Amino acid sequence: MAPPASNTDEGPLARIWWLIRAPLPGRGGHSLRMAAACSMVVLIGEIWQIPDVAVPALCTMAIWQKDRTTNLLAGVAVNILIILILALLFLLIHLTLDHPVGLVVAITLLSFGFFFLGSASKLKPVSYLLGLIVVFALIVADQAPIGEIATRALLYADLFILVPGAVMMICGPLICPAPATLLIRQIAARLRLCATLLEQPNPDQLDYARATLREGASGMLKLLKMAKLEKVLQKDPLAHLEQATYSSVAAVALAHAAFRNGETQGGAGDFSKTLRTMAEIFSHNGYPQDIPLLSTPANTPALAQLATVLHSFTTPVEPPPALTQTPPKKSGFFAPDAFSNPEHIRFAVKGTAAVLISYFIFTILDWPGIHTCIITCFIVALPTVGEMTTKLRLRISGALVGGSIGIASIIFIMPHLHNIAAFLVLIFVVSLFASWVKNGDDRIAYAGFQIGLAFFLSDLKGFGPTSDMTTARDRIIGILLGNFITYAVFTTFWPSSAYDLIAGRCRNLLQALKQQTLLTSPSQQTQQAAIIQEDLSMTERALEMAEAEPAHMRTRMPLLPTYAALTRQAAILAEDGLLPSKQQAVKQQLQDMEQALT
Repeated sequence: MAPPASNTDEGPLARIWWLIRAPLPGRGGHSLRMAAACSMVVLIGEIWQIPDVAVPALCTMAIWQKDRTTNLLAGVAVNILIILILALLFLLIHLTLDHPVGLVVAITLLSFGFFFLGSASKLKPVSYLLGLIVVFALIVADQAPIGEIATRALLYADLFILVPGAVMMICGPLICPAPATLLIRQIAARLRLCATLLEQPNPDQLDYARATLREGASGMLKLLKMAKLEKVLQKDPLAHLEQATYSSVAAVALAHAAFRNGETQGGAGDFSKTLRTMAEIFSHNGYPQDIPLLSTPANTPALAQLATVLHSFTTPVEPPPALTQTPPKKSGFFAPDAFSNPEHIRFAVKGTAAVLISYFIFTILDWPGIHTCIITCFIVALPTVGEMTTKLRLRISGALVGGSIGIASIIFIMPHLHNIAAFLVLIFVVSLFASWVKNGDDRIAYAGFQIGLAFFLSDLKGFGPTSDMTTARDRIIGILLGNFITYAVFTTFWPSSAYDLIAGRCRNLLQALKQQTLLTSPSQQTQQAAIIQEDLSMTERALEMAEAEPAHMRTRMPLLPTYAALTRQAAILAEDGLLPSKQQAVKQQLQDMEQALT
């Protein structure tokens, strides 16, 4: 369903409050399951008395997935990886124990390797967490005065990933929905959004519609891929769902175009009723067929095309022979420019420098309590200055909120907790809040993980409820220190501007729009519309990041206004390109835009 109404005129605080409370589709269920998984990991850590159980809890929040199949596969993958990591740690600890120079060299090489993999490979979601665990385990083992304690530290490092992986493998299939179920819910949510656009949407609903549109179909296609792996549904229903995935994106684009062009003012009651009826069918795990072709008023090309899309919403279309003979190109483990683009190396060097600076600071100060600065470096590293600047506010605010909750709970709640059940309730409630923010709009999602980071590192010390205010204070200081060190390093050395990405993304966007005008099959045009929306999202994101960069960097962006104007025009053409009556006008505008870009 579309988000509820809110008054955006009340100011930025009201806007933030709406973003926090907006009931986006699936947000509540996913947050509940993520909080339950974090609580389960903490319970296992308390039973096995795993030190620093905050680390496996953080890993769980970072890698927990929405559907059962992806959780199972991710759990298996991280447990296989940790076996390899354990073997590496065993060798490194024996080489670096009581050898400070060797330890620094090992930290440098490992940090560089994991940051490089995070930038240049498909291991990006997991690489930083693995680097965090390996480097942190080496440092903890080095601080252990006895060899046997160092061995225990090595085994505990294994549990940091083994426990979250096991919870994902066992609990994920039990409490998470099937990928096909999530896919059906997302399609239904987009149909209801279309109905809302054809009625009287408020500004928040329009904002949500644009954000949903920019998601394209990639997220839903991943769920479809997982559904195929499960082999629960037959080939025929999967084909219908695949077509419905693309159709839902095109339907939102056409409904938005109809609203933008004022086509809904004459009344679109039949469309709204049909869309909500189709959504109900999807909500009951079915898919609508034989949708009648709705009649449309004169001079409403967007509504007319929407009627055509709805008429064949779930009807799979066989690809032409030329497409069936060409196998899809498979991407490798590394990015195509992994070893040719110097930005990957520079990113790894900057991340390594931030880790080493943090290590030297807490070592020289002999202040082990702020070791969280190293953990933070792996979590908050971002490739461009614009991203670093934009998300710094979310990092700091999230860390302060999470830290405040942690300290307040130590003062007012912990003294009254006398059993593990009450302690787990506290963990679950705060994890639920952090997960809710994390699973919300992209503009606040980053703060959610920072809330969980600060709370876990503040309150999960030792075993059971803690009353140690010093540890909470030190760890929050470490988080803030790590944030500032990472920001300072990434914005000082080889500052990578998002502006450098815009030209290439604009060219890709125009090429995708041009390709849409050459397609004659409605099904191919629908699929291309989803690709265009994703290209448009990446271009808009690069523009936002470039505009957020410091003033001295923006002075070196002469074409930024031109790129912004082209992107705004492309957003309109992405919708108009679906209208047969506007194809010629779209082609002419694309030619003009290509000339402006060159």
